[in-house]
Amino acid sequence: MHLQFITGDEAAARLDVDVTRFVIAGWAGRDRDAVLHHIRELEALGVPAPGAVPLFYRVATNQLSQNALLEVVGNETSGEAEPFVFFHRGECWVSLTSDHTDRYLETFSVALSKQACIKPVASGAWRMREVAEHWDALELTSWIKEQGEWVVYQQGSLSSLLTPQELLTRYLEGETAADGLAMSCGTLSTIGGIRPASEFRMALHDPVLGRTLEHTYRTGALPVVA
Repeated sequence: MHLQFITGDEAAARLDVDVTRFVIAGWAGRDRDAVLHHIRELEALGVPAPGAVPLFYRVATNQLSQNALLEVVGNETSGEAEPFVFFHRGECWVSLTSDHTDRYLETFSVALSKQACIKPVASGAWRMREVAEHWDALELTSWIKEQGEWVVYQQGSLSSLLTPQELLTRYLEGETAADGLAMSCGTLSTIGGIRPASEFRMALHDPVLGRTLEHTYRTGALPVVA
């Protein structure tokens, strides 16, 4: 899948990236209690607990999109903001994605639910080497629109999640990360519970370097036809 990123970096102002392998890291919390909280949060929706943590789900690269309008089937889908890392020209880069998921399908198969929805990706990116030393200080926030107002849906620092380096080491098992690999690196618990929303906004803020990656999208529901 071809994606384009603006870096704000004169040396590489725009990146034209071909993603050839896309992986979603699930249950990627650093704190076991937080992971168990997220598992219970999903169990309340009928989602079975995972057999191990973290788990890695392969998703078709054509599910990645930088569009602001998506189409989904039915009204039982919702987003989750996640750091997004990818390899391009021998270097690791950081962006932002939403693991938009079909919550009804998730009660039958987490893997299929992740495949069923397009994954929105922000158009900005940073070099990993610029943020690696203060990764834990990065702040992830998402909002959903309810009754016409934006409501904070997720909020916290990345210190609660396993680092991309840890996740990649576990996933690759000794293999070297190659250009074209992209990984969605886990999410935070929701505020007020997981619930559908047709408009979603997310941000990854770097308080050390004073910059923010942002993306907003909305979904249009296609009818469920039996």
